[in-house]
Amino acid sequence: MLRSLASALLTAVALIEPAAAQSYPSKPVRVIVPFTPGGAIDIIGRMVGQRLSERLNTPFVIENRPGGGTNIGAEAAARAAPDGYTVFMASTSQAVNVTLYPRLTYDLFKDFAPVTLVAINPNVLVVHPSLPVKTVKDLVALAKRKPGALSYASSGSGTSSHLAAELFKLIAGIDIVHVPYKGAGPALTALLGGQVELFITNTAAASHHIKSGKLRSLAVTTDRRLPGMPGVPTMQEAGVPGYEVSAWTGMLAPAATRSEIIALLNRETREAIKDVSKRLAELDAVPAPTTPEEFSTFLRGEVMKWESVVKRSGARVE
Repeated sequence: MLRSLASALLTAVALIEPAAAQSYPSKPVRVIVPFTPGGAIDIIGRMVGQRLSERLNTPFVIENRPGGGTNIGAEAAARAAPDGYTVFMASTSQAVNVTLYPRLTYDLFKDFAPVTLVAINPNVLVVHPSLPVKTVKDLVALAKRKPGALSYASSGSGTSSHLAAELFKLIAGIDIVHVPYKGAGPALTALLGGQVELFITNTAAASHHIKSGKLRSLAVTTDRRLPGMPGVPTMQEAGVPGYEVSAWTGMLAPAATRSEIIALLNRETREAIKDVSKRLAELDAVPAPTTPEEFSTFLRGEVMKWESVVKRSGARVE
C-alpha cells in the first residue's frame, strides 16, 4: 500500500513539473540591468527582452538598478524568488567583483543559475576632442608629462571600463585618475561635457558620438580591428603591447530556478539572439549564445582572468 502511494506521489510530481514549465511565463518577467539606460548592457538587454516578449507573448520588462559597481542590481536579482520571473543581465563586472570586492553580499556561483552568454562587446578608447592628442602614443606622452592631471571615466568601480583602463595604466606606465559613474550613460555625459578626458567603453554606447564628431576614437581594445571601425587601430597596433580586453553580456537567473524554466529561457533567448544578430552586428557586438553549462565554465574562466588583472593593477574600490 505504502509503495503504491509513494509511486503515485512520484508520478504526480513528475506530471506537475512539465505542466509548471508549460504554463511559464504567465505574467511579466523582470529583467534587471545593473546600469543606467543607454549603455551596451542596457541596449542589448532591451533588444533581447523585446524579442523574448514577442516570442513568449509575455512582457519582459527592463528594470535598471545601477550603483555599487553593479552589485545593487546583482543582489536584487540574487535575492529574488527563483520562479523564472526575474532574470539578470550580467556583465564582465560580475567576474571582476568576485576579486575586487572583499565582502560581496551574494555569491556568483551559489546564488545564480547560468542561462546563456548573450554577446561579446568590444571596447573603444575615446577622448574629448578638445584633448590635444590624435593617437594613443600622444595620450601616453601627455599623461607622462602631466602625471595625475588626466582623469578617466568608468561605468562604475569593478566594471569592464574600470579594469580596462587600469590595465592600460599598468602596461603604459601612466598615472591617470579614476572617476566612477553609475553607468555608461552618465560617464559619456561627463566625457562629452569635458568633466573627464577619456573613457574606455563599449562601442555600442560610443559609436554614435564618434560618428558625430563629439568624441575622438583612438583605439579599439580587441586583438583585431572591428568591421564597423576599420580605420581605428587596436591598442596593440597603437603601441600598448599585449593589451586585449573584451566585455560581455550574459543572462543569469536566481539559484534554484527550476531546470525546466532554465531550459526554456535558454532555448528562447538563444533564438532571440539569432533574431537580433544583425542589430548586434551594427553595434560591433558578437552574438555568443551558449548552453547553461558552457556559460558556467565561461564564468569560472572569467573570474580567474580578472583576478589576475585586479591583483596586477592594484585596482581598488573607490
